[in-house]
Amino acid sequence: MATLALNNIVKRFGDTEVIKGVNLNVEDREFVVFVGPSGCGKSTLMRMIAGLESATSGDILIDGERMNDVGPADRGLAMVFQSYALYPHMSVEDNMGFSMRLAGVPKAQRRARVLEAAKILQLEPLLDRKPRALSGGQRQRVAIGRAIVRNPSIFLFDEPLSNLDAALRVQMRIELAKLHEELDATMIYVTHDQIEAMTMADKIVVLHDGVVEQVGSPMALYHHPRNRFVAGFIGSPKMNFFAVTVVSAGADGVEVTLPGGAACHVPVNGEGVAPGATLELGVRPEHLLIEEAGTLGGGIQVLERLGGQTSLYVEMEGQLLTIMADGDVAYRVHDSVRFGFDASRAHLFDQTGRALESLKAHPLAALTRQDNRAEAGTQSEEAAP
Repeated sequence: MATLALNNIVKRFGDTEVIKGVNLNVEDREFVVFVGPSGCGKSTLMRMIAGLESATSGDILIDGERMNDVGPADRGLAMVFQSYALYPHMSVEDNMGFSMRLAGVPKAQRRARVLEAAKILQLEPLLDRKPRALSGGQRQRVAIGRAIVRNPSIFLFDEPLSNLDAALRVQMRIELAKLHEELDATMIYVTHDQIEAMTMADKIVVLHDGVVEQVGSPMALYHHPRNRFVAGFIGSPKMNFFAVTVVSAGADGVEVTLPGGAACHVPVNGEGVAPGATLELGVRPEHLLIEEAGTLGGGIQVLERLGGQTSLYVEMEGQLLTIMADGDVAYRVHDSVRFGFDASRAHLFDQTGRALESLKAHPLAALTRQDNRAEAGTQSEEAAP
């Protein structure tokens, strides 16, 4: 497989700068996900890595070799697009082997590599079918198989699940995670769906307006977002925010006044924060706890019952907050509810949106899927006779 380095990559279209000095390292065999809202530059960055767009400035290195002037076909990459782009008149086998046919690979070798990829993707019974006889998920697996047979140094996926329905997206997420483990390959994946990013990535790159806002493991971004944008983008439902007033601040924490007048000590580094300043406090919906003596309260505007959990949308002083509660919670629309939260799970953001540094490191913040696989391997070895 391969490593990738992006050194101060800039991309301009005329006078419009869409990528603004991106620096990033992708390690060998990592599964890295570029995530961000539409227009943030993630697909443009992917296309520059693939060689489909040229960088205005900066260097793209694969295994330490500069690729800026190397054509797409010679970079040793394979790309899977949102559109399956299968040839309708060809069978699955012919679609998967077409690039090798163009490259002059002998027929026996082509078939062997197609069969190997088909086995990995469970496409063996479908090799004689035409694309019209396949489901959406099967067509996407064929497109992935077409990439596998090329034996690339890096796999690139540009929103490959966007055309699938919700159930198929879940299934394909699982299959892609298993495929990464089986191939032990370097993969870069672009999506606007933060759930895809959280469930599949070893490392997430959050992009916004052409800038990398934060890079880290899924749990690092969840527990220690660098700024308000990352805090609001990572996590579903998104984080709740409301204004608080600083009572006192220091290196050991910040005392704030909550809506309603209650005081709260948040364990963040408050050096440089002035008493009387207005900050934003962020609490995730799953960390708001319904309590009879809760320090916060409001009226329920909407209830969404999802079986195992219920989302309560509560109006508090003109703001709508989301609370994730047990599925059997007995509240109804228009009921009043009291709630609170564990201050160690709260976040504070200054007027620029920067997160104040948490004084409580979460034990899972550095955990990646690679760590999970390594731990599973160690447990298997310990269990072996």
